[in-house]
Amino acid sequence: MTILPLQFTEKSKQMNARKLPIVLGALLAAGFSLAAVPAAGQGSTTKATAGTSAGASSAGQSGPPTKGDMKAAEAKIGMCIGCHAIPGYKASYPMVYSVPMIHGQTGKYIEISLNAYRSGDRSHPTMRAIAGGLSDQDIADLAAYYGKSLEKK
Repeated sequence: MTILPLQFTEKSKQMNARKLPIVLGALLAAGFSLAAVPAAGQGSTTKATAGTSAGASSAGQSGPPTKGDMKAAEAKIGMCIGCHAIPGYKASYPMVYSVPMIHGQTGKYIEISLNAYRSGDRSHPTMRAIAGGLSDQDIADLAAYYGKSLEKK
């Protein structure tokens, strides 16, 4: 069996260079969404209700809203602070933009935003991947944590 060497033209090199940030961003997003999934043997912080999975959205379901736990959120904010806690941080996927600081937003804003990313109503690919791995309890915990400074005033 003969293996032919790969030949790259200047045009293919330029095309691959443009695709690299997209591929890296997708890998980063996949890593973040996997970080939100409990490791084998560790139970989720939420329990599934009849007919739904633990990570399913409660949109359209009746019942009391999930109460957030600021202390539990401290173990979950690692996926947020990598981008949202760096003053002036600019991300390059899918385009260069300024990443908003989320500390100091209201808890309701955080909850609405994460649910919108999870459902697909908001479309940023990295945030969709991260929010897609969050349960209702995770979102409530993060909303309680990030909203605490405003709601105490």
